[in-house]
Amino acid sequence: MVSSVPRLVIAAPSSGSGKTTVATGLMAAFAARGLAVSPHKVGPDYIDPGYHALATGRVGRNLDAYLCGPELVAPLFLHGARGCDLAVVEGVMGLYDGAAGEGELASTAHVAKLLRAPVVLVVDASSQSRSVAALVHGFASWDPEVRVGGVILNKVGSDRHESLLREALDASGVPVLGVLRRVPQVDTPSRHLGLVPVAERGAAAVEAVAAMAAQVARGCDLVALEALARGAGAVPGGSAPWTPELPTHDHPTRLAEKRRPVVAVAGGEAFTFSYAEHAELLAAAGADVVTFDPLRDEELPEGTAGLVIGGGFPEVYASELSANEPLRKAIAELALGGAPVAAECAGLLYLCRELDGRPMCGVLDATARMTERLTLGYRDAVAVGDSVLAPAGTRMRGHEFHRTVVEPGAGAAPAWGMRAPVRRVEGFVQQGVHASYLHTHWAAEPGVARRFVERCRTS
Repeated sequence: MVSSVPRLVIAAPSSGSGKTTVATGLMAAFAARGLAVSPHKVGPDYIDPGYHALATGRVGRNLDAYLCGPELVAPLFLHGARGCDLAVVEGVMGLYDGAAGEGELASTAHVAKLLRAPVVLVVDASSQSRSVAALVHGFASWDPEVRVGGVILNKVGSDRHESLLREALDASGVPVLGVLRRVPQVDTPSRHLGLVPVAERGAAAVEAVAAMAAQVARGCDLVALEALARGAGAVPGGSAPWTPELPTHDHPTRLAEKRRPVVAVAGGEAFTFSYAEHAELLAAAGADVVTFDPLRDEELPEGTAGLVIGGGFPEVYASELSANEPLRKAIAELALGGAPVAAECAGLLYLCRELDGRPMCGVLDATARMTERLTLGYRDAVAVGDSVLAPAGTRMRGHEFHRTVVEPGAGAAPAWGMRAPVRRVEGFVQQGVHASYLHTHWAAEPGVARRFVERCRTS
């Protein structure tokens, strides 16, 4: 078992400093040097991992100590990094910013400590010179368990500006490992929930990643950064890689004879939010996982016994989704026939009667619409009743991230009871349908996938 994967965590004092550009550019630059690079993202973000995957040719994976628990961070990291020469972990927000009211939990610093990984601090130096030393010193000394192994200066204006910054940092003890000049931003357009996903941008996303790689390769000391990564040592705690395989009491022969139900998973431009581990868990539980595109496919995959519709941007594609009436009717027929259906956020909207006035699947007697209000944050949830995902009383942690509202917000049988920020019930459980705004990470409760697949076999 290899647990000494060379690794770096790319962090910053705050959001907007250039983490994504540097992390994605580093991944692509290292990959261009012939290294197998494992890409990771701290937190629940679904979009950045798409750019990471484009940069490395490997699945981008999330490391979230709130959703999965601190104990799973290292195993999930090792699972993703199997067979890789080096791993790059992009942080979230500022280095020490974590779950609200939970101290360091789920912060970049917390994940760096769990992995015992050196941190490279990306600093927006556009409006400072000597003060950069005080900023870097503060971040490097705040927590002695966090090793800030270098700094990359971003948005540097000139040779003179660079000289002043380097001179100031000479006394900090933190080496400068890169200097990126103030140039027009790489074309990574944003909208109401952040960057536009890779799946929606095609060749433009490829060009953007190539531009990030070129910028980082020009301005950063890749040899020094690789050496820093190789000095990380073993991942602490003797962790073994996470596996989607669950213990089973079935005899191997009986297990092999079990029917493998087809679980259809929504994909395409409208449904881009998913954690790679979900499909791995479904397959390990005995399902044949088949992706379909609700924008283009007029039928569900042949033999579909269950349906998973994750997050994404149905509000952007409401007209196209509505126009695909044959698929909407097929999904309604499947759901109303009692088949297991798991829908998160975008999936919830798609199952409603309408979205922004346009007909959707009509599985749920509810309407959805865009609003100006952003709903964002971690949630501690309890299953209100039995469902295809979990028995009543199951505790799960999740994350909400949307600018839509569903009315009513809960059905006669709600999916979850929330404890914070306010006590409320949310979502819908009816027949085999479990639909909710809550994004969850099934690696934290792998029995979810096993239960769902078993229901697919028997429904």
